[in-house]
Amino acid sequence: MKMKWRVLACGGMVAIMAGCAQIGYFAQAAHGQFSLLSEARPIDEWIASPGTEDNLKTKLARVKEIRAFAARELGLPDNDSYTTYADLKRPFVMWNIVATPELSLKPMEWCFPIAGCVKYRGYYRKEDAQAYAAELRAAKFDVEISGVPAYSTLGWFKDPVLSTFIKYPDGELARLVFHELAHQVVYVPGDSQFNESFAVAVEEAGVERWLEKHGDDKTRKAYVAYEGRKRDFLALLMKHRKALSANYESDASDAEKRKEKAAIFQALKDEYQVLKASWGGYAGYDRWFAEPLSNAHLSAIATYNDFVPGFRAMLAQQKDLGRFYAAVRALSALGKEDRHRELAGLAQTAPVAAGNSVEIAAQ
Repeated sequence: MKMKWRVLACGGMVAIMAGCAQIGYFAQAAHGQFSLLSEARPIDEWIASPGTEDNLKTKLARVKEIRAFAARELGLPDNDSYTTYADLKRPFVMWNIVATPELSLKPMEWCFPIAGCVKYRGYYRKEDAQAYAAELRAAKFDVEISGVPAYSTLGWFKDPVLSTFIKYPDGELARLVFHELAHQVVYVPGDSQFNESFAVAVEEAGVERWLEKHGDDKTRKAYVAYEGRKRDFLALLMKHRKALSANYESDASDAEKRKEKAAIFQALKDEYQVLKASWGGYAGYDRWFAEPLSNAHLSAIATYNDFVPGFRAMLAQQKDLGRFYAAVRALSALGKEDRHRELAGLAQTAPVAAGNSVEIAAQ
């Protein structure tokens, strides 16, 4: 998953956390964001510096090409985002927490002004995320902590390129930049499914066009393999998410549901090993299993995928990205239920994509 930056203001929240703890959360968020910005320097400075490694110079030059392509060919914002670079000297920029009840896939929400309600809560220090996760687990919630390589400030700040994702293969690097810039085009507070599915649709169209113009055979082949693995992994997760949902909706006792839940997660782990072998031992998703599996791992999968077919259909209808963005803005002005109903209807006419998308980081 990625953390989309939220304007720092005290707002509503779930009942289990309040008062000083909430103020402390915003304080760490503000400190983390401004520390991040203070580390960033213009990409051209990094490239010109004799102390910058050649491999990093090459990747930063590639980002400049991707950034120019995004503005010129995709109509994405032509601003200062992704024109600076920060070496964070840590594996992730943030750590997100997702939490659900023990026998439910419905995630908790944290609500903020402007951004609305979101289904995750981010921390700049892993230790802080772990401490909050411990409190939630003590309250009998299922919890997942996941590292976040990138996020968007929705145009409020100059989002830098980060050391946490600069080493990605070129196709994946382009995908990430297009996705994050798409959030600056349209963003609806409190509707993560709409926002993420739109950004995925933009990244799909963008990478396809970028690879056609700038990708070589090696880059294209690597991206096809990446998409294939991601599609396979998503199918695996959706299969077991469906099984969990059926379990929790059944008339079984809570004890029986807990037993079946454990069996489903064990089957997921076992089937992942088979899938991993079919990839030739590719271990990019291993860290997804680093913590004990829980409902929280599977609760937000649909956020990035449910409405992608509808957005694909809109793009096919409009035939032009500029008109597509205008149509999406018009759709965003509708009420949430009307937006979702419209996208669900459009999905029936959606073109078949090469592969599904899911924001589950692999390394």
